[in-house]
Amino acid sequence: MSRTNSSSMSLGFPAVGLCLAALLLSNALLYFYLESLYPTDELLVSSRVGCEPRHFKMATMKNCIPWLQCSQINAEVRKLKLIGQGAVKKVHLAEWRGQKVALSQLSSPDYLEDFLHGVSMLQALQGPQVVQLVGFCLENRTQVTEHHPLGSLLNLESILAQEQHQQHNKWQMRLGLAIDYVSILHYLHDSPAGKRVMCDSSSLEKTLTQFLLTSDFHLVVNDLDALPEVDESRGLLVKCGHRELTGDFVAPEQLWPFRSKGKPFSDNLMPGYDERTDIWKIPDVTWFLMGRVPGGDVVHFHLFQIHEECKKEDPKLRPSALDVLKVYQSVYSSMVRDNAGFRDML
Repeated sequence: MSRTNSSSMSLGFPAVGLCLAALLLSNALLYFYLESLYPTDELLVSSRVGCEPRHFKMATMKNCIPWLQCSQINAEVRKLKLIGQGAVKKVHLAEWRGQKVALSQLSSPDYLEDFLHGVSMLQALQGPQVVQLVGFCLENRTQVTEHHPLGSLLNLESILAQEQHQQHNKWQMRLGLAIDYVSILHYLHDSPAGKRVMCDSSSLEKTLTQFLLTSDFHLVVNDLDALPEVDESRGLLVKCGHRELTGDFVAPEQLWPFRSKGKPFSDNLMPGYDERTDIWKIPDVTWFLMGRVPGGDVVHFHLFQIHEECKKEDPKLRPSALDVLKVYQSVYSSMVRDNAGFRDML
C-alpha cells in the first residue's frame, strides 16, 4: 500500500512541476508582451517609424515625404467641412491626395502668438505621443495634421455607445487609455523641448479636448498652443493665463492665494508653479476614462494610493508622471495576469 502511494506521489510531482513551470513561463511571456505595449523606460522620441525628421507618413502611404509647404498646401489641400473651432484655431476636415487631414487656421489675430507657439511645439515634439504634423504655412497661418475620425477624447462615451465600438468598452481598453494619458504627461515633462506644462487644462472638459482618440483606441495629444516651459535651474515657473483660475479641478497652487483675505486678483502678484499641476489632475481624468465597466472598481482600488499622492496639497510631495505611469502599468499587468489565472481555474 505504501509502495503504491509513494509511486503515485512520485509520478504526481513531475506533473505538478511541469504545470508550475508552464504557468511561470506564460506569466513571463505575458509580462514581456505588456512591457512591449507599455514600456517603463524612457520613451523614445522620434519621427514616425522609418521617417527622417521633418517628414511624415500616414497609415495608407508607402513612403515618407517632407512636411508640406505653403505652395503645396495652397494647391493640394482641399477643405471639406468645418469640424471644430476654438479661440485660437478653426479646424476643417480636408483632403490631400485622397488622404483625410485636419486643416487648422488662425481664428483671430489676437491669438497669433498662441498659434505660432503651437506650430513650433508640433515641430519640436513629433513622436508617437503627438498628433502627426503633415505641414504648415506661417504666411497663411495654417497647419495640417493627420485626421483622426473618432475625434476628441471628450467624445469617448458616445463613441463606445455605438454598436461597432461596444466590444472595446472594457476595463482593459479604458485603463490602456489612462496609461496613454499619463505616458503623454511623462513625455511632455521630459521632452526634447524641455519640461512642458499643459496649461489648457482648467477644467476636465477642456483637458479632454486636448487629446485625440485614434482608430485603434489609443491617445495622441493634439492641442499644443499653451505649453509653457518650466526650468527650475533658471527659476522659470509658469502661470496658465492672466486670469484667475477657480474650481476643484485645478491644482491648489493655481488658485489665487489671497482670496480669503478679500484681496482682488492680480496677475503680477500671482505666484508661478510647475508641472506638478498636471499630476494633481490625473485622478480626475482617469476617473472619467474608466467610466462604469465591470472591473473598473478593482482598478480604482489598486490606484487609490497613487491617486492619494497625486492629490497632495504640497506639490513637492506629489509623484512624478513617470512614478504614476509605473504604477498604472503594474496594475494593468497584474490584473491581466489575475484574469488569466482565473480563466485557467474555470
